[in-house]
Amino acid sequence: MEEIGFLGLGIMGMAMSMNLLRHGFKVTVWNRTLSRCDELVEHGATVGETPAAVIKKCKYTIAMLSDPAAALSVVFDKDGVLEQIGSGKGYIDMSTVDAETSSKISEAITSKGGLFLEGPVSGSKKPAEDGQLVILAAGDKALYEAAVPAFDVLGKKSFFLGKVGNGAKMKLVVNMVMGSMMNAFSEGLVLADKSGLEPQTLLDVLDLGAIANPMFKLKGPSMIKSSYPPAFPLKHQQKDMRLALALGDEYSVSMPVAAAANEAFKKGKSIGLGDLDFSAVHETIASGKGSS
Repeated sequence: MEEIGFLGLGIMGMAMSMNLLRHGFKVTVWNRTLSRCDELVEHGATVGETPAAVIKKCKYTIAMLSDPAAALSVVFDKDGVLEQIGSGKGYIDMSTVDAETSSKISEAITSKGGLFLEGPVSGSKKPAEDGQLVILAAGDKALYEAAVPAFDVLGKKSFFLGKVGNGAKMKLVVNMVMGSMMNAFSEGLVLADKSGLEPQTLLDVLDLGAIANPMFKLKGPSMIKSSYPPAFPLKHQQKDMRLALALGDEYSVSMPVAAAANEAFKKGKSIGLGDLDFSAVHETIASGKGSS
């Protein structure tokens, strides 16, 4: 694959860019706060002063941004992607956004002659660092095929899901299930503790049963210590719950469990937990602050 551009160096973008560099890819990076690029420069990256500058330099550019507003801004604002995208260039947006946002970006990119692929990922900080993400791609099949060498570095599996919007929808469904599970898990930990049971024993029992899963195993030990280093910030989980519920509205799907989980994440944001890991929703129950 040609030199890769990378826009957005948050928790995920930083880890993904570093992985590409470690596997021999040439990478040009941009972040709104340019000082975030410094560590990557030490590992061989070059810096683009604007998104447009990165697009101009690179045949393929990946974006990993925080929300729909940021994804749209990088494309449509002054010095944005649209100023330099064109024939022979591909844009891969791996941000978690709604299907409408993804479609809007796709239409703008393709109207300029560029190729577009959405590629949101399942996985947070540790899978990003370890190249163990699951990539949910949709859009231009030729661009997908060209991106496979990079995807093979970034993830353990990539799926091509067809038309633009399908990747965004799949990611929202996955994160909706994850957020709902985290709330049930948190309630279980608190109920065990309050009723005189040992939370660690609950973790051991769950790990041996039919609902054993990597999320409980990874997050549980730190949750019972009230430690929430951000791998996936709570504010981003709440954004994904909101977008998933909007998708449910669009298709008239009743989602009372997801709606209740969304309220818990909103409560977490309101009491200052937004920048902590999404598992910090546990605190809204443990502290008795879960209801208004």
